[in-house]
This record gives sequence, C-alpha cells and structure tokens, in this order.
Amino acid sequence: MLVSPTLAINEEIARRRAQGRPVVALGFGEASLPVHPLLVDQLARHAAQGGYGEVAGASRLREAAAGYWSRRGVGTRAEEVVAGPGSKPLLYAVFEALGGPVLLPRPSWVSYAAQNEILGQRSVSVPTVEGEGGVPDPARLDSVARGLRDAGTPATAVLVTIPDNPTGTVAAPATVRELCRVAEEHDLVVISDEIYLDLVHDPDREVLTPSQVVPGRTITTTGLSKSLALGGWRIGVARIPDGLLSQVRGRVTSVASEIWSAPAHPVQLAAAWAFAEPADLTAHIALSSRLHGRVARAVAAVFRDAGAEVAEPSGAFYLYPDLEPLRDRLAGAGVTTSPGLARVLLDEHGIATLPGAAFGDAEDRLTLRVATPMLYGPSDDQRWAALEAEAPAELPWIREGLDTVRHALDAMLPE
Repeated sequence: MLVSPTLAINEEIARRRAQGRPVVALGFGEASLPVHPLLVDQLARHAAQGGYGEVAGASRLREAAAGYWSRRGVGTRAEEVVAGPGSKPLLYAVFEALGGPVLLPRPSWVSYAAQNEILGQRSVSVPTVEGEGGVPDPARLDSVARGLRDAGTPATAVLVTIPDNPTGTVAAPATVRELCRVAEEHDLVVISDEIYLDLVHDPDREVLTPSQVVPGRTITTTGLSKSLALGGWRIGVARIPDGLLSQVRGRVTSVASEIWSAPAHPVQLAAAWAFAEPADLTAHIALSSRLHGRVARAVAAVFRDAGAEVAEPSGAFYLYPDLEPLRDRLAGAGVTTSPGLARVLLDEHGIATLPGAAFGDAEDRLTLRVATPMLYGPSDDQRWAALEAEAPAELPWIREGLDTVRHALDAMLPE
C-alpha cells in the first residue's frame, strides 16, 4: 500500500517548494489557519502533565465531549466517549471492532476504504444523491445491502460524512432520515464522521446527523483538527453509545490500549477546554467557517466559468469539480483520466489537486478534489487577515492563486 494520497500530495508540495518551484496548493485538506492564542495558553498550562492517563481518555476531556454532543441534541454520558490521537485511528479501531463489509459513500475520503483494506475486510461503495455528498443514496444502499445479505455476506455498517470530504456538500435532512431507516431495516451500525460539522457555511442551515435520528446505533467521531486548525495536535473523540454498541466500545478501548496507550495528556486537557466551547473559540470557528465558505465558492466559480460542473460548497473547505463536459477539449492536452488531469495541472501548471479516483470515483471520470485553505497565505499575518476580511477572495495573495488556476484552465482548454 502506498502513502495516503492526501499526505503524499502534501509532501510533494513541500518538496517542490523546497526546490524553489511555485505551487498553488489545493491538494491537502489542512485548515491552514493560525492556532488561537488561548489554545496555545491552555497547552502551555498543561505541558508538565507527562503521565499516560486513562486509555479511554482523560475524564475531563470525556465529560467535555459528552457536553459538546449533548448541546447538539445527542444526549451523551462521559462513559460513552473514547478519545484517541485524532479521529482517524478511532475510525480504524471502530472498523476493526465491527468487521466488514462496510458500506461507504462514493466518492469518500481516501482513508475509509484503505483502512478496511489494511484490516483485510471488504468495503463497498454506494453512489450518493446528486449534490448531497457523504451520504449513500438510501435507495441504492437498500439494494446493495440486500444483495450482500442474499450472498451470505451481510454488511455490518454504513459510513456517512457530514459535511462531506471530498465534495464540500451537506446531505439534506430527508436523505439522512431515509438512510437511518434503511440502516435499521438491515441492522447496520451507522458510523457518522462529523469532523466538519462545525464548519457548515450557513449558520441557519438545517443539518441533521444520524446520531440525532438513531442515537443508539450510531457511532460518531469528531475532533479539533478542522474546526480549530489543530491537525498537528492529533486529538479526536468517538461517541459509542451504551446498549447495542457497548461491546464495540470495549473492543475500541482494547485496541487503543495496545496501539496508542492514551492520547497526549496536555493536548487532552487543552482539548477539554475547547470542547466546552468558550465564547472566544466559538467566535473564531464562526469566522473560520465564513472564510472557508467564501473562498471555496470563489474557487468553484473559477472552475464553473471554465465549463466544469461544480456543486455549490456548503460545508468544510472542499469542492469537487467534474470536468466531464470538457472531455473533448481536455483530450487535446492528453487528459483522459482523473489521475492524468491532476498530473497535468501539477507538472505543467504548478497546481496541486487530487484526482477523484483517489476517493473511489471511476478513474476515467474527470473529477478532482480541491482543498482551498492553503490559499489563505503562508504566514500567520496573512491568515489572520484572511480570517477577518469581508471579501477574502479579493486579498492580493488569494486573488493571485485564483488567477493562476483560471489561467491554467484556460491554457488546458483551447477553443
């Protein structure tokens, strides 16, 4: 197995920049904003806490995470929370505990299928509803689940991502309710990856999660890497409810004890403060969500102007342009697959993206996953300015990146 595509493109960007080669970095899903000073203070305050702590996580963090979910209408007890060094290893432990087959949306984040492959178990992708990424189309989910059951290999779980990576869209509440109905009918556990939940662009938009509909059969994961740009801190939490899933929680904790022992204690205590949602951090997250939305929509407009089909981004900081309408014109540049499209953009125009094939899409479909935050600037001063700007896309360094993408598409698409 190769290095995860998202991490590989980040290393490639760094390599090219070290060689002095300009790159517009649209490949890696890092929030790319300054760490809030109060979080830095919290981490420093607890830096002397060098002990291992509890395997499932510090009680202070688990209580804070339980409060976080309870405030969102999902009653949670601290005992139902397991912490880990990021939500990614927690998801791996959940997959291991449940076994396969696991049903995934198509397209979906690169690591879901890869983790199941590492575990030697099957994952099956199910297309999503148009414009509602991250949640398998319930009708198709029903059909796939029936087929697997009839073949004697019934699925164990279905995974959803709300909001979605890679499409930057948010599934409609009606779609989520219907998915939950199908999950109950087929006795599927719902794994709800909500790492981007606090980054819905419109604060008045109605967003429904499976944990609000079927809390007793939903395992929910989240963390601070996206909402507070703390990817390097590696901290995440999972809600694994009592009852049906109690044994799963025990298995996840056992896996944790043998792989990561316990998350870094100072980070846990700083995270506990963050999950309590002090006013300064909630205001910071609101500004972050506004910035992500405005820049993602600006980049989407560039692709749309070139003739690509792009669902309007509504959460997180991604978009998923489909260049199939431009296939005949792209053929002149030698582009016939999504890996080829991403390769030409990078090698000939210095624009780093990821091909849709990395997210489970058909290789010959001309889709890209585009991540926008690294347009905010290389320095903290520029990133703070972007965060506070009413029209961030008009800032010179962001405008320069947008223009580079526009000129590259123009060059690849001769009339």
